[in-house]
Amino acid sequence: MLAGTSGAGKGTLGARLRERDPGLGWSVSWTTRAPRPGEVDGVDYRFVTRAEFDECRAAGGFLEWFEVYGDLKGTPADFVRDRIGAGGDILLEVDVNGALAVKQALPEALLVFVAAPSREEQRRRLEGRGTETPESVARRLEEAEVEEQIAARSFDAVVVNDDVDRAVTEIAAIRSEEHTSELQSPYVISYAVFC
Repeated sequence: MLAGTSGAGKGTLGARLRERDPGLGWSVSWTTRAPRPGEVDGVDYRFVTRAEFDECRAAGGFLEWFEVYGDLKGTPADFVRDRIGAGGDILLEVDVNGALAVKQALPEALLVFVAAPSREEQRRRLEGRGTETPESVARRLEEAEVEEQIAARSFDAVVVNDDVDRAVTEIAAIRSEEHTSELQSPYVISYAVFC
């Protein structure tokens, strides 16, 4: 699983990891939030209404789900379990709570936390989106402190995204090392989860 703070660059790293390994599965999370500019339904997220999300949740369709900054997000369970059952790795991009919930459901999952190189850079990235209010940026920066503390205690690895190429190489090495171990764990990075 790949997880991390808002503005850490999880989405960028996840996309680069998938480019590097086209065989790596990718679980598209569901969300009730509106798409950001450039996001594509079914690629970045599955953008659904709250009613659609609630219907899927009631049917047990999510491996994990949480309310994040007022919007619901969830990982479709069947897709992940089918991919793992077929012996493949899958990358999940989830928040810290989602990563911990997936780890409970799939103890073999490898959790990798992605951190921004500094709070100032994280602020710059968040403001650069052009979709966050000043209050939202402040709330996300505060939450980052808590998420980083949780990751230090509960995640298998922490990667600082100060250079995309270096961070992708580091995450790929963590995944490779995990596969050469006896555990043969699924690959979960937080903000991505490899299963």
